[in-house]
Amino acid sequence: MDNVINYTMQSTLFSHHNVPLDLLAKRAYNFRWAEVDAGIIPLTAADPDFQVALEVRNAIASYAMDGVLSYGPHGGLSQFKHALANVLSERKSYDISCNNLLPVDSAASAMYSVARTFLSAGDEAIIFDPVDFLFEKSVTSAGAKVIRCPFDKSSGRFMLELLPKLISRKTKMIGVCNPHNPLGKLLSPQEIEDIARFANEHQLWIMNDEVWSDIIYPENQFFSFHHLASNLRQKVVTVYGFSKNFGLAGLRIGAIIAPDDNIYQRIVNTSNVLTTAGGASVLSQIAAITALTQCWYWVDEFIKHLTEMRDYAVTRLNNMPGIQCEKPQATYLLFPNIEATGFTAEDFSAKLLNEKVAVVPGTKRFFGPGAKGHIRISFATSKEILSEGLNRIERAVSKEKEN
Repeated sequence: MDNVINYTMQSTLFSHHNVPLDLLAKRAYNFRWAEVDAGIIPLTAADPDFQVALEVRNAIASYAMDGVLSYGPHGGLSQFKHALANVLSERKSYDISCNNLLPVDSAASAMYSVARTFLSAGDEAIIFDPVDFLFEKSVTSAGAKVIRCPFDKSSGRFMLELLPKLISRKTKMIGVCNPHNPLGKLLSPQEIEDIARFANEHQLWIMNDEVWSDIIYPENQFFSFHHLASNLRQKVVTVYGFSKNFGLAGLRIGAIIAPDDNIYQRIVNTSNVLTTAGGASVLSQIAAITALTQCWYWVDEFIKHLTEMRDYAVTRLNNMPGIQCEKPQATYLLFPNIEATGFTAEDFSAKLLNEKVAVVPGTKRFFGPGAKGHIRISFATSKEILSEGLNRIERAVSKEKEN
């Protein structure tokens, strides 16, 4: 009977009644419900609409009710380090020392810390185009210049063969987003190895963003730099997060994974964790520990729900005139090409807003020049909300076709 009850509970985790719309309208910022006019459906920022796992909520409440909210250790709670190292070993077969894991206040903050550690004013870093804007922002925050490696739409792959032409004596880093935001693609084992060998040959650091690495669809397999031979990952610094998998964006909790003790210490020295100016909050670490040790059932059920939403949305979009949408291998993001509608991404997004549905336009601001002609849609919501959002997109497209 207990198993039946547990299964029933899990199967309803991502039903429409578990989308707290009233609370989202008050608390969901970053282009989402709290920042749009009433009646608008925001399929925008990559943040789930669902309530987080009950165990996480209970753990935060229990810790807070003890009444002691003091500073934690500078390098983070040992329980956090051990929990993350164990999960990465068990679920992904990574060989990582917990001593080289540093909890920080969000994956975004982790990217800035990595950039500050290994880049200086006048340096260059190669990033991919398109890619999430945080790659550019973190690089330029360190005073370095971004060099973009383009995506070839015809082949569906990044043009890694151009890397030798993009490098200069100023190049110090390659930024890799895998799984990729916004394309939803996974880099192949060969691509990962090629990047690693190129970086090794030229003594480049690799900032390896794996914040999406837990949202992989059943027909695909994730391959990481951490699956390579040890000599190919000596300069790989990985960023991990808890917002995409467990929905903990508002807690601002992430981690940096260093390849050895010396590099770990370098990152510690630049991340401000040795002072009260930096570091992850204790409450956020408690939540992350609970998620890592008790809540993978939530992620697994989430992926089942997302798989259905992905397939439904891709089919709907591809039946709309002027829209082409590839099925993502990972993430809960769609990046449809809308060039055939005759509108720019900005104009198309504005027309959708008139129909009371918000998306992210594929502009340089958000993703780089390579995003031109695309919009980004997040489908981490209920079937009912997603269906209505797609109805509104279809309505906007139909009106333009009639005109």
